[in-house]
Amino acid sequence: MKIPVFVSSPTKLNSTQEKTRKAIFTALDDFGLEPRALGQSDYPTRLPLREVLTIAKHCAGAMILGFEQQFAPKIEIRRGLAKAKGGSTATNVSYPTPWNHLEAGILFSLGLPQLVFRDSGITGGIFDNGVSDVFIHEMPKPNRQGIFNKQVVDLLLKWQADVRRHYYEEN
Repeated sequence: MKIPVFVSSPTKLNSTQEKTRKAIFTALDDFGLEPRALGQSDYPTRLPLREVLTIAKHCAGAMILGFEQQFAPKIEIRRGLAKAKGGSTATNVSYPTPWNHLEAGILFSLGLPQLVFRDSGITGGIFDNGVSDVFIHEMPKPNRQGIFNKQVVDLLLKWQADVRRHYYEEN
């Protein structure tokens, strides 16, 4: 029997992002973990946020995949405020799906061991260092065969040990 882990990830990804997610799911499978996600392995019968909570309550770990979903070449920050009061502009800003933040909050409140990855340029909310008690990692890049380097494998091994400990303490 595989241990279920909640994976927060957008449903629609570009080909490079999909290759990474597929490699992550393969690694999870290799470790005896079953990725669960709203709209991917589980489909809602109730309101989506309630369904996330239901799924998450049956999981022993959480992984947040902060893939870029939106890009703004230029944005105004705190529009209407003078620069001295915090107003400014930024260029080439990337955003993840807002669901990453919602799901991460639910998963954190359940006390699940979390592993957080983000695409380059993704910041804010769960993707800011120091927001939660986990380190934020850059999104791993698999090689052409879909395999991760030793550092990523070691990181996954450490996290899956925490997931197993949580699973067996709870059951």
